[in-house]
Amino acid sequence: MSEPPDPAQHDTGSRTRGQVPIMTTISLLPAPHPEPTATPATRILLKPRCADRGMVDGAWWPRSRDLASELPSLVAGLDECWGRITRVAVNVRMWPEIPEKVPAGIHTVSVGWFDAEQEPDDLLLLSYTVGRWDLLVVPPECDPERAARLMSAAADVHNRQSTGELMADIGSARHPTAHAAPWDAI
Repeated sequence: MSEPPDPAQHDTGSRTRGQVPIMTTISLLPAPHPEPTATPATRILLKPRCADRGMVDGAWWPRSRDLASELPSLVAGLDECWGRITRVAVNVRMWPEIPEKVPAGIHTVSVGWFDAEQEPDDLLLLSYTVGRWDLLVVPPECDPERAARLMSAAADVHNRQSTGELMADIGSARHPTAHAAPWDAI
């Protein structure tokens, strides 16, 4: 039910013969709220803060290749620990559709892409406060054992490998499952 029109909102300007007054009303009805839904925790493992971070700052294991639905929760979580994320760059070979902008918490993040200039499994994040961060993107279809090995290796402070080198070592004995740590949920 709408409120009766406010006389102050009625156009009372001068009129010539034959013109009809214009009335503008503003609906004060509350907007419908969507039903709350449970969103799964973001699967991420980060290196501890240190001066020499190497080539990769940790790993992210998204649940799908839908960047528009996966990126908001990652960025919102990283905003809390790294400061506001302003830009994200991905490789076109990892993501079938790349949105130009993605809402993340209370702000919007610009999304860009590279092909040859960026490794397929690399996610580059830029922040006002921290600068540049690179995450290994574990493919969503990766089995949990290999994903745990990759995430553990990417978050190891002694790791100096790039995302491509880590992906090549996915099954190597250098990163046994026994040393794989569970990932943090943001």
